[in-house]
Amino acid sequence: MKNVYLETILLIERLHRQFLEVVKAELDRLGIEDINNVQSLILSHVGEEELTVGELTYRGYYLGSNVSYNVKKMVENGYLIQERSTHDRRTVRVRVSEKGLDICKRITTLYERHIGQLENGPIDVTTLEAVNNTLKRLERFWAHDLAYGPRSMPEAVAGAA
Repeated sequence: MKNVYLETILLIERLHRQFLEVVKAELDRLGIEDINNVQSLILSHVGEEELTVGELTYRGYYLGSNVSYNVKKMVENGYLIQERSTHDRRTVRVRVSEKGLDICKRITTLYERHIGQLENGPIDVTTLEAVNNTLKRLERFWAHDLAYGPRSMPEAVAGAA
């Protein structure tokens, strides 16, 4: 179990870094230089919604300081529009600009290209569903450990997705 668990952690870390490199390569291929891979994924998470930085941090599982820095850079480069809430002046909301929506469309195109390649190739939908279910269970395991500490895990938390 130990070796398999540690390999899983390494794979998750490596896949995350590799996916960021895939996004960076796509931005480079398109000649887009004023936004980085992480920022383009943040735009994708916002999409057509209007969110606070806190909501963005929670939904995207980004570190708060990184989101704040990236939001600032995207506002400066015209990818995000930042406005104070009309209901609560302490709250700042962000939404994607037209320039940002273009990046979202390009990331969606990248995803669609990958989906087409996967459908005709190395990984079928059943395999991906099984991987996703396993990763969701691992996510619940870690979330439970964070919330309640290292003690026995109820079957409902560890069980199937």
